[in-house]
Amino acid sequence: MTTPATPPTYFRKGFGLKSEVEGELAAAYDGRLVDLLKERDYSLTAGGVTVRLAREFGFCYGVERAVEYAYQTRRKFPDKKIYLAGEIIHNPHINKRLSDAGVIFLKHNANTNEVSFDFSIVNPDDVVLLPAFGVTVADFTTLRDRGCVMVDTTCGSVLNVWKRVESYARDGYTALIHGKYYHEETRATASQVMKYPGGQYLIVRDMDEVRVLCDYLEGKRPASDIMTKFAPHAASPEFDPDRDLKRIGVANQTTMLASESLAIAAETRAAMARGKGEEYAVANFRTFDTICSATQDRQDAVAEMLLDPPDIMLVIGGYNSSNTISLAALCADKVPTYHIEDATCIDVESDVIHHRVRQGRDDVTTPEWLPAVGEVIVGITAGASTPNNKIAETVARVFATRGVDPATVV
Repeated sequence: MTTPATPPTYFRKGFGLKSEVEGELAAAYDGRLVDLLKERDYSLTAGGVTVRLAREFGFCYGVERAVEYAYQTRRKFPDKKIYLAGEIIHNPHINKRLSDAGVIFLKHNANTNEVSFDFSIVNPDDVVLLPAFGVTVADFTTLRDRGCVMVDTTCGSVLNVWKRVESYARDGYTALIHGKYYHEETRATASQVMKYPGGQYLIVRDMDEVRVLCDYLEGKRPASDIMTKFAPHAASPEFDPDRDLKRIGVANQTTMLASESLAIAAETRAAMARGKGEEYAVANFRTFDTICSATQDRQDAVAEMLLDPPDIMLVIGGYNSSNTISLAALCADKVPTYHIEDATCIDVESDVIHHRVRQGRDDVTTPEWLPAVGEVIVGITAGASTPNNKIAETVARVFATRGVDPATVV
């Protein structure tokens, strides 16, 4: 007698339902004005306003894949409870659509510093979506042990970073991760290091934090300064600077500002060489650029636009979207820049814009952001988790602010 095969519980390549959800995705996320901009060499002019769109913008492959798999999952399991570990991506509109479709968003445990999700309500008959950022090794193990179906939408670029930090840990290097210690992706990446005995990590947010590390490497600061600055939130458990900073391998959250990641790697290596000599740095330092190609392409497209800068830049995307924040920072160095979540941030009637400023956590309201008369060029870009319809709606609001009916723009 043949034993029945155990049904699979882990899926990473979808369910072959792409054609069945394509129409739904197109209806939800496509935008006419974006299509028109691409047809018109990424520039439209009406009512004295020229809108220029960066040549790389919005949804990347990893985001498209994650969203598509989420829709496929709902179609594949119409009668099952479907949970999502956190947010599928950092875009409030897409997450709301999933919620409206019956997907239940899991929260973090209140007593674990938001490191682990609360999976207590998940049963073996349920389905859990893993987000594009991935989940920690501990969360993955918990879900596997519960026996539920897991649909893994982790981005391939994130998986590449995991492989890199795993190789560091395996070879006895501490992973120096350029990222935000509280970000889902960075937490998941750091957890990969801990799969290996003695694996260690240190997370640095920016050059200011790296300079603390570099001072230590050059013998200018004691180990206690490292612990005060980074432990426990940004350092592995029981981290010992004197033991764990002898060999360093640099990686990064895939959505960080590429130029800053490269500068952090260069400064860390230089400090190691100054502290212990060039031969020591050659033998004990590694680095690889693990910024994802889509993030890099969007940053490069903005840099190209800024060679002939517009008068104003609008950067569209979730306020918790790291790659959108990086784009806004890049623009803000050159021109007046407004990071907005969507078109509703532009109030046509009162001519104000509600936005965030660099590193800001609070909404800012700026009046008369768009000059009422005269020629003006507005540059637009969008983070990798921003759908085309939200970009198109923003373009429409810009024209409407000058009294132009967006439907007449051709």
